[in-house]
Amino acid sequence: MSKKLKIIVCNTRPGRVGLLIGEWFFQRAVANGRFNPDIVDLAKVNLPIFDEPKHPAIQQYEHDHTKKWAAIVNDADAYVFVTPEYNGGPPPALLNALNYVYKEWNYKPAAFVSYGGVAGGTRAVQVEKQILTTLKVVPIFEAVVFPMVAQNIKEGKLCASELQDQAATTLLNELFRWSKALEVLRD
Repeated sequence: MSKKLKIIVCNTRPGRVGLLIGEWFFQRAVANGRFNPDIVDLAKVNLPIFDEPKHPAIQQYEHDHTKKWAAIVNDADAYVFVTPEYNGGPPPALLNALNYVYKEWNYKPAAFVSYGGVAGGTRAVQVEKQILTTLKVVPIFEAVVFPMVAQNIKEGKLCASELQDQAATTLLNELFRWSKALEVLRD
């Protein structure tokens, strides 16, 4: 049985390449066949700076935008974060989105498709993993990295290497294993 995968595009700034990378990964997830994937674009989710008066752990949300976001996060067996790095850390929209809800994230695995300059977003991923563990998300080791990402963009399209395609397959297979293993804790 396929699992629900949310591919979360974390960058919201105009001119971003995150959506191209998210769409590329979506196609890899469809081809893999183990997941029912869905792209979640944080630019379209458009959460304001965290504005819930009560702690997310009690799930008493007052705002419709939070209720919608909680439903999106809850409706997943696994996550893939498509993330750049900003000054060596996570994009602000991702940090904000992570803070909005708590229990909806719990006991699910996460993986990363990162991109950027010479480090390919890996410094942001290290920080994101620390934050996710406090949300009881299990970050897995397997990843896809696009260093010097501009070199992968040709005429508005993402051109991934064979190595990146193979990494995506490995990531998806391992993420599926973890989603099955953590299902017991989610029930």
